Amino acid sequence: MERRREAALTGGAAGRRLTSIDGGRGDGGPAGPAGPPRESGTVRGLGPERRDEGDPPTVPEQARLWHVVLSVAGKVTPLSALRAGLERLAHDHSFFLTARYAADHAEIRYWEQARDLHDAAAIALRLWGEHKVTAGLPPWEIVGLEVVDRATYHKRVAEGFGDPPPHLGGVHPY
Repeated sequence: MERRREAALTGGAAGRRLTSIDGGRGDGGPAGPAGPPRESGTVRGLGPERRDEGDPPTVPEQARLWHVVLSVAGKVTPLSALRAGLERLAHDHSFFLTARYAADHAEIRYWEQARDLHDAAAIALRLWGEHKVTAGLPPWEIVGLEVVDRATYHKRVAEGFGDPPPHLGGVHPY
Protein backbone atom coordinates (compact mmCIF):
# COMPACT_ATOMS: atom_id res chain seq x y z
CA MET A 1 0.00 0.00 0.00
CA GLU A 2 2.87 2.37 0.71
CA ARG A 3 4.24 2.14 -2.84
CA ARG A 4 0.88 2.92 -4.36
CA ARG A 5 0.42 5.85 -1.98
CA GLU A 6 3.86 7.25 -2.80
CA ALA A 7 3.14 6.99 -6.52
CA ALA A 8 -0.12 8.84 -6.00
CA LEU A 9 1.57 11.53 -3.90
CA THR A 10 4.40 12.09 -6.33
CA GLY A 11 2.32 11.71 -9.47
CA GLY A 12 4.80 9.07 -10.62
CA ALA A 13 7.45 11.70 -11.29
CA ALA A 14 10.84 10.99 -9.75
CA GLY A 15 12.27 13.90 -7.79
CA ARG A 16 8.87 15.47 -7.15
CA ARG A 17 7.47 15.38 -3.63
CA LEU A 18 4.24 16.84 -2.34
CA THR A 19 4.02 17.56 1.37
CA SER A 20 2.19 19.89 3.68
CA ILE A 21 4.82 20.01 6.43
CA ASP A 22 8.52 20.74 6.55
CA GLY A 23 10.39 17.46 6.26
CA GLY A 24 7.30 15.64 4.98
CA ARG A 25 7.93 11.99 4.35
CA GLY A 26 11.68 12.50 4.13
CA ASP A 27 12.27 8.79 3.64
CA GLY A 28 15.30 9.31 1.42
CA GLY A 29 13.72 7.21 -1.37
CA PRO A 30 13.64 8.14 -5.02
CA ALA A 31 11.08 10.88 -4.47
CA GLY A 32 13.04 12.42 -1.60
CA PRO A 33 16.10 14.66 -1.59
CA ALA A 34 19.60 13.25 -1.41
CA GLY A 35 21.44 13.46 1.91
CA PRO A 36 20.95 12.19 5.43
CA PRO A 37 17.48 11.13 6.57
CA ARG A 38 15.47 13.80 8.31
CA GLU A 39 14.22 13.58 11.87
CA SER A 40 10.49 13.41 12.46
CA GLY A 41 8.58 15.10 15.27
CA THR A 42 8.53 14.01 18.86
CA VAL A 43 5.91 13.15 21.45
CA ARG A 44 6.27 14.33 25.06
CA GLY A 45 9.38 12.68 26.45
CA LEU A 46 10.15 10.68 23.32
CA GLY A 47 13.29 11.29 21.31
CA PRO A 48 13.23 11.94 17.58
CA GLU A 49 12.65 8.97 15.35
CA ARG A 50 15.72 8.03 13.27
CA ARG A 51 15.76 5.92 10.12
CA ASP A 52 18.31 4.62 7.66
CA GLU A 53 17.82 5.47 4.00
CA GLY A 54 16.49 2.00 3.17
CA ASP A 55 13.98 1.84 6.05
CA PRO A 56 10.32 2.48 5.25
CA PRO A 57 8.79 5.59 6.81
CA THR A 58 7.13 5.06 10.18
CA VAL A 59 4.60 6.98 12.19
CA PRO A 60 5.94 8.52 15.42
CA GLU A 61 4.78 6.71 18.54
CA GLN A 62 1.82 8.36 20.20
CA ALA A 63 1.54 8.86 23.93
CA ARG A 64 -1.42 7.07 25.52
CA LEU A 65 -3.40 7.70 28.67
CA TRP A 66 -2.92 5.32 31.59
CA HIS A 67 -5.04 5.19 34.75
CA VAL A 68 -2.76 5.03 37.80
CA VAL A 69 -3.59 4.12 41.38
CA LEU A 70 -0.66 4.80 43.70
CA SER A 71 -0.84 3.58 47.32
CA VAL A 72 1.54 4.95 49.94
CA ALA A 73 1.89 4.26 53.65
CA GLY A 74 4.09 5.10 56.62
CA LYS A 75 4.15 6.56 60.12
CA VAL A 76 1.07 8.32 61.43
CA THR A 77 0.91 11.91 60.18
CA PRO A 78 -1.42 14.71 61.34
CA LEU A 79 -4.43 14.67 59.02
CA SER A 80 -4.42 18.42 58.42
CA ALA A 81 -0.78 18.39 57.22
CA LEU A 82 -1.43 15.32 55.06
CA ARG A 83 -4.52 16.84 53.47
CA ALA A 84 -2.67 20.09 52.73
CA GLY A 85 0.19 18.18 51.10
CA LEU A 86 -2.19 16.10 48.95
CA GLU A 87 -4.03 19.25 47.87
CA ARG A 88 -0.73 20.84 46.81
CA LEU A 89 0.10 17.67 44.87
CA ALA A 90 -3.32 17.82 43.19
CA HIS A 91 -2.67 21.42 42.19
CA ASP A 92 0.78 20.58 40.76
CA HIS A 93 -0.23 17.43 38.84
CA SER A 94 -2.35 18.25 35.78
CA PHE A 95 -4.13 14.87 35.41
CA PHE A 96 -4.89 14.38 39.11
CA LEU A 97 -8.28 12.79 39.76
CA THR A 98 -8.70 12.11 43.45
CA ALA A 99 -6.92 11.17 46.64
CA ARG A 100 -8.16 9.35 49.73
CA TYR A 101 -6.20 9.40 52.93
CA ALA A 102 -5.97 8.27 56.55
CA ALA A 103 -3.36 9.06 59.19
CA ASP A 104 -1.00 6.28 58.04
CA HIS A 105 -1.83 5.65 54.36
CA ALA A 106 -3.19 7.28 51.21
CA GLU A 107 -4.32 6.38 47.70
CA ILE A 108 -3.89 8.67 44.70
CA ARG A 109 -5.75 8.16 41.42
CA TYR A 110 -4.81 10.03 38.29
CA TRP A 111 -4.23 9.81 34.54
CA GLU A 112 -0.71 9.69 33.17
CA GLN A 113 0.28 10.30 29.57
CA ALA A 114 3.09 7.99 28.45
CA ARG A 115 4.25 5.94 25.46
CA ASP A 116 3.80 2.56 27.14
CA LEU A 117 3.14 0.82 30.44
CA HIS A 118 6.81 0.83 31.43
CA ASP A 119 7.04 4.60 31.08
CA ALA A 120 3.74 5.19 32.92
CA ALA A 121 4.83 2.95 35.81
CA ALA A 122 8.25 4.60 36.02
CA ILE A 123 6.69 8.06 36.19
CA ALA A 124 4.20 6.87 38.83
CA LEU A 125 6.96 5.37 40.98
CA ARG A 126 8.78 8.72 40.98
CA LEU A 127 5.70 10.86 41.69
CA TRP A 128 5.69 10.66 45.49
CA GLY A 129 9.44 11.12 45.91
CA GLU A 130 9.68 14.02 43.47
CA HIS A 131 6.82 15.93 45.12
CA LYS A 132 7.65 15.03 48.71
CA VAL A 133 9.47 18.28 49.47
CA THR A 134 7.59 20.71 47.20
CA ALA A 135 4.13 19.50 48.29
CA GLY A 136 5.08 18.85 51.92
CA LEU A 137 4.21 15.14 51.78
CA PRO A 138 5.20 12.74 54.57
CA PRO A 139 8.24 10.47 54.05
CA TRP A 140 6.08 7.44 53.26
CA GLU A 141 6.95 4.60 50.93
CA ILE A 142 5.01 3.33 47.95
CA VAL A 143 3.23 0.12 48.90
CA GLY A 144 1.10 -0.44 45.81
CA LEU A 145 0.82 0.52 42.18
CA GLU A 146 -1.76 -0.27 39.53
CA VAL A 147 -1.44 1.01 35.97
CA VAL A 148 -4.03 0.14 33.32
CA ASP A 149 -4.71 1.57 29.89
CA ARG A 150 -7.73 3.75 29.24
CA ALA A 151 -9.76 1.04 27.49
CA THR A 152 -9.25 -1.43 30.34
CA TYR A 153 -10.23 1.18 32.93
CA HIS A 154 -13.46 2.06 31.11
CA LYS A 155 -14.25 -1.61 30.52
CA ARG A 156 -13.89 -2.33 34.25
CA VAL A 157 -16.17 0.54 35.17
CA ALA A 158 -18.76 -0.51 32.57
CA GLU A 159 -18.72 -4.09 33.89
CA GLY A 160 -19.14 -2.93 37.48
CA PHE A 161 -15.60 -3.81 38.56
CA GLY A 162 -13.19 -1.18 39.78
CA ASP A 163 -15.89 1.40 40.26
CA PRO A 164 -14.72 4.98 40.20
CA PRO A 165 -13.99 6.34 43.68
CA PRO A 166 -17.00 7.61 45.67
CA HIS A 167 -15.76 11.21 45.47
CA LEU A 168 -14.54 12.21 42.04
CA GLY A 169 -12.02 14.99 42.20
CA GLY A 170 -10.33 16.48 45.21
CA VAL A 171 -8.83 15.11 48.39
CA HIS A 172 -11.07 13.17 50.79
CA PRO A 173 -10.63 11.08 53.94
CA TYR A 174 -11.40 7.34 53.76
